[in-house]
Amino acid sequence: MLASLPTFLRVPLVCALLFVSTVLHVLPLFVLALLRLLVPVAAVQKGIGAVLVRIAESWLSINGWLFGVFTRTRWQVEGVDGLPLHENFLVVCNHQSWVDIPALQKVFNRRIPFMRFFLKSQLIWVPLLGPAWWALDFPFMKRHSRQQLEARPALRGKDREATRRACEKFRHLPVSIMNFTEGTRFTQAKHDAQGSPYTHLLKPKAGGVAFVIDAMGEAIQHILDVTIVYPDGPVTTMDMLAGRIREIRIHVRRLTIPPSMRGDYDNDAAFRERFQTWINDLWAEKDARIAAMASRAQVPA
Repeated sequence: MLASLPTFLRVPLVCALLFVSTVLHVLPLFVLALLRLLVPVAAVQKGIGAVLVRIAESWLSINGWLFGVFTRTRWQVEGVDGLPLHENFLVVCNHQSWVDIPALQKVFNRRIPFMRFFLKSQLIWVPLLGPAWWALDFPFMKRHSRQQLEARPALRGKDREATRRACEKFRHLPVSIMNFTEGTRFTQAKHDAQGSPYTHLLKPKAGGVAFVIDAMGEAIQHILDVTIVYPDGPVTTMDMLAGRIREIRIHVRRLTIPPSMRGDYDNDAAFRERFQTWINDLWAEKDARIAAMASRAQVPA
């Protein structure tokens, strides 16, 4: 019934309910995160961390439920059954829209360990969400332009240090590390500017994937290779809120990380070339998969 409401009623209503859900979940996150700072006892901090994750999972569940009752979006999801809840994963995915994030959260929430993203440092100032991400141990990264790096060479490697510190923490708790391997959302303009060899994808940035695998060590054994397709074309967050996305298709496959794909990406040229070939092959397979998924007969909304 709620999905049948006119758009001018449905969008403000779902936004209001999402805001209420956010406030009700974020406030206890703040309190517990402050308590964790004030009580430097490892056992207490670990227990509080587990409670923080449970609160976040509740938050995502309610958000997913709201999208379910306010829209008629059909979900075709393959490959998520039987995933181990207590195994660490590196999740790699193509990136087209901000809708990718709530879509991934809806599909993986409580199926795999809670997902963390590497976020731009500026996002910590987003009201409510920024401090919540901080409380949940999302790593914040300072991105430096080429001009900044040329002016201040000492900044080189700072992101790698931050990534390594985050991964050191992640080694000791169940975690799924999310990586949009293209580094930015796909657009045809970006695709053409890159001269991408793929039809539906930008070039993958292999270095970030290699560094996380190296930093996590034996604590991470598998990659979840995720492919998202919107059969009707590009979508926006407002399309999702307004119920204009008729269908979302998601394919997941679990891949073992070969021993040969662990090494020093920065300093070992042979390994770097081998790892880039592996990621490029993965991306070629994903490109073909996107074409196959997009060509399937659409399910009526």
